[in-house]
Amino acid sequence: MSRQSISFTELNDEWLKAQVNKNEYSSKSELVNDLIRQARKQQIQIDWVRAKLDKAEKSGFTKDNKNEILAQSKTFLNG
Repeated sequence: MSRQSISFTELNDEWLKAQVNKNEYSSKSELVNDLIRQARKQQIQIDWVRAKLDKAEKSGFTKDNKNEILAQSKTFLNG
């Protein structure tokens, strides 16, 4: 694992410390890594939605109703 040195604003550092103090995480590093994992997962979901929107715009109309489209989206987003 690579080591990095990063700086936080005072407010962000206090928030990180509070999360560690609440035993949510064992260290600030663990918390930052978790936040990055969450952001990466969120970006994958955003990219999927964008791809679906691009495909929809290019393909015209769909025969799926809004409930089917919503169910497909929820299935993907909830993993």
